[in-house]
Formats: sequence, structure tokens, C-alpha cells
Amino acid sequence: MPEKKKTDSFRKLKEIIARLRGPGGCPWDKKQTHASLKPFLVEESYEVLRALDEGVPEKLRDELGDLLLQIMLHAQIASESGQFDIDDVVQCISDKLIHRHPHVFGGRKVKDVVEVEQSWEALKQEERVEGESILAGMPEHMPALAYSQSMQRRVAGVGFDWEKVEEIIDKLAEEVAEIKGATTQPEKASEFGDLLFTLANIARRLDIDLEMALRSANQRFQRRFTCMEDLCRERGVNLASLSLDQQNALWEEAKEACP
Repeated sequence: MPEKKKTDSFRKLKEIIARLRGPGGCPWDKKQTHASLKPFLVEESYEVLRALDEGVPEKLRDELGDLLLQIMLHAQIASESGQFDIDDVVQCISDKLIHRHPHVFGGRKVKDVVEVEQSWEALKQEERVEGESILAGMPEHMPALAYSQSMQRRVAGVGFDWEKVEEIIDKLAEEVAEIKGATTQPEKASEFGDLLFTLANIARRLDIDLEMALRSANQRFQRRFTCMEDLCRERGVNLASLSLDQQNALWEEAKEACP
């Protein structure tokens, strides 16, 4: 697509959003606030994740457009109250990217991804208000597993991290033992939380997105269990009437049929 047409497309989108919110615009769009749009922002983010899982470019394009709509609406609402507009948003992220990539836009040299991550955290620290925690400003509404990994990634950026992933795996065994030794429900819940936290740390060190890994595991389970149900229907068998050994055998069959 020619550069001018791309620019015109973005300008047209800005005009559409302004008209939807302006006089004679859409009653639904006009009544929206930052707060009322929160659920839609979350929903559209998850729709993008689903499109990424499906791997269909056209679907991803459409879902990214829906997510962009949410960003444009928030920027328009802010613009109407004189706070900032979408151009300020674009300028802000452009400045931030240049500042945090001196190895690309400046003269700093880095040898690998680890040094890039360390440099990124150091530069972010420079941007913080004096005395502010490096954990300040983390989005509290993130799913707990993703929040855990993000938090651990931040503190690792200042060197607070295990030297070897094997040490964290040893810690995992320790946490399992502590769950076994817990006697009260609060103790079990606390120890289980520590276990999940340690798993998140291992996943981070192995460069695994724990949230996405669990989503994939959920999808595999759903696919295979549905296959089990289909096999039972084909054979005229009631799944609930099967013994556990029979169900496990059917599960193994479903795993072969639905990887």
C-alpha cells in the first residue's frame, strides 16, 4: 500500500472516531467513558490472542483493528477533555522506543539479548520518579500467571535472579514438599501459590510464556476430551459408565487421534 494511502487511512479513522463521538454521532459511542470501555479493551485483547493462536492472517488483521478501535476511543475521550490526543500517544511511544534502544538509535553497543534486556530495565529505571519501586505501575488486572512472570522479569533486570534455571527447578521440588507438609487450608493455598510462582519463574528462564503455555494445554485437553466423547458416541458407549481404567485407555486413544 502506498505511504500516502496509509497516512490517509489513519487520518480517516481519526475522523470517523471523532464523528462517532461528536454532534449527530452514535448515541452508544457518545456515552462511553474510560471506565465503561474497560471490559471491551480486555475482551479485544483476548480476541487478538485467539487470532494469534489460530494463525490466520486475515483474522489477526481484523482483531488488531478491533483492538485499535479501543485505543482510538480512549484517545478521543482524552482529547475531548483537553488531556491528550492520539498523536500525543504516537509521539510518546516513539520517544520511548528511541530512548530505550540506544544500541539502535545511538552509539551504545550490546552483545546479546541479555544485555538488551538489562539495558532496557536500566533505562526504565532512569524514567521512574526518584524513590519509586521498579514494581510500581504494574497492571493489577493482568492474569495472575502473566503478572508473576512480568514482575519476575522486572526484578531480574536489576540482577535479582537465580544464576541457573536448575536451581529454580530444585526450588520447585522444595515447594512440592512444602505442599505435602501443609496441614491447614490457608497453608495449602499459600504453598500452592509459591509453587505456581516458582513455575512462572522457571517458564521465564526457559523463555516460555506461561499464560500462553497453559492456554495451549487447555486447548489440547478440550480437543482430546471432545474426541473421547465422539469416540463414545460412535461406539454407543456412555463415557460416565466407563471405569477409570477404561477412560484412561480411551484418553490415550484420543491423544493419538488428536495430538
